[in-house]
Amino acid sequence: MRVEPGLPPVRGHAEQLQQVILNLLTNAIDATPSGGWVAMTTRALPGGEVEIAVADTGAGIPAADRKRVFEPFFSTKEPGRGTGLGLFITAEIVREHEGRIEVESDEGRGSTFRVVLPAAGAGA
Repeated sequence: MRVEPGLPPVRGHAEQLQQVILNLLTNAIDATPSGGWVAMTTRALPGGEVEIAVADTGAGIPAADRKRVFEPFFSTKEPGRGTGLGLFITAEIVREHEGRIEVESDEGRGSTFRVVLPAAGAGA
């Protein structure tokens, strides 16, 4: 994990934001084979925003599925291994916090989920 020094706090409900991070890390760990890695980084962005990124060296997400990963009940996991609600709930929490979430993925190389949230005091 890499946290940028001097990172401003974000506005929001601590428990909900913890759930966002937990969901992203859980998905990354589930997608990553033995010997792979998962990393979480944070950084301040221009314009009073903070980015949280979770990257993995898992199988990646097929291009056709990337647009659907935030839909309810959509899952690329084997039947019985997931509800398809984790990323949906994550995206809803991020939107409720006036943020945005996106995914970059390379099949066979891994994925990076980026959450961008307003810093406390930004736009106030």
